Amino acid sequence: MKKVLFIVTQSEFGGAQRYIFEVVSNLEKTKYDILVAAGQGDGELFKKLQNIPVRTIQLKWLRRTPWPWETPLSMFEIFNLLKREKPNTLFLCSTTAGLLGSLSSFSYKILTRHKVQAIYRIGGWSFLDPRPSWMNKILFWLEKLTAPFKDKIIVNSELDKKIAINYKICPPEKIVKIYNGLDFEKLEFLPKEQAKDFLSKNTKYNMEDTKYLIGTVANFYKTKGLEYLIKSAHVLNIKYKMLNTKYLVIGDGKQRESLESLIRKYNLEDKVFLLGKIPDAYKYLKAFDVFILPSLKEGFPWIILEAMASGVPIISTDVGAVPEIIKDNINGLLIKPKDSQVLAEKITLILNNRTKAQEIAVEAKETLKNFRLKKMIEETERIL
Repeated sequence: MKKVLFIVTQSEFGGAQRYIFEVVSNLEKTKYDILVAAGQGDGELFKKLQNIPVRTIQLKWLRRTPWPWETPLSMFEIFNLLKREKPNTLFLCSTTAGLLGSLSSFSYKILTRHKVQAIYRIGGWSFLDPRPSWMNKILFWLEKLTAPFKDKIIVNSELDKKIAINYKICPPEKIVKIYNGLDFEKLEFLPKEQAKDFLSKNTKYNMEDTKYLIGTVANFYKTKGLEYLIKSAHVLNIKYKMLNTKYLVIGDGKQRESLESLIRKYNLEDKVFLLGKIPDAYKYLKAFDVFILPSLKEGFPWIILEAMASGVPIISTDVGAVPEIIKDNINGLLIKPKDSQVLAEKITLILNNRTKAQEIAVEAKETLKNFRLKKMIEETERIL
């Protein structure tokens, strides 16, 4: 039996954690002994894994942005975990886990003479995040310097593969592209009116005068571009007079305070609602008349596949793998990031042209055959 140790930086349920959940849920348990370790967070990943016969462990020192003194402690913790478990494969997901985990595995191999295959999966290169350039330069060189300690690097978009090659992060033969995939037949969407009723209760506001609902699902990170979504609501009100339209944002995070401040600045308290985290948020997508992905940077967002499966028309920024999934004006609408004016214009276009909205939604469902869960699992298992 092959032993596989998955390590992810945080225990919240984001894209990296979703990948781990889907993979470990579908690997043949008689062939693999699986352990999932995660750093700090709300523990949602562990809750999701409770019904799956895999072992889990909370890592004390691993976090998204560790303090300098926490870095060696985290590496030592991972080293001891490797020494105790002796996995055949160490599967690292997300940047910090990838950097510290690969260094720990290299030390482990040198000091113990045990072989362990180190696989690193990214959901978009972190050195392209919206942050000070000096920080991104440090992250770039850390990725490049630790790449030799990784046997395979999984990317989930052609864009990130090209970036790895063009920036000479690692040899091309080390890179494996695996698109995200879902079992769409198992998605359980609530009917439109039932979903709307549930979400309206979370707004604590009378939604009876609402004609249209604009929605998204996102963690409140800078990379998600939620400030531009809120600004588009202001444009929709002022320029297009869409006064009977509401915005619902499912999610939460450290940007909540600044987003709430922006809502107050534009007097949108009765137009834009931050609903917080809702378990299985995809179930409520049919409540929306338009789904928006306003991200500044992405890898391959799972929510875009779920939105496509829901039959709701999609407007997204052309970031990460999105242009590899959404073809502009065919199965969705694409815009440049940070452009609230154009976003408001496209929303108006969709709301005022329901025939077009239905056409692109139908085409989006047809596209899903290219992103099946079975294919993702088979391609992942091939390199374990």
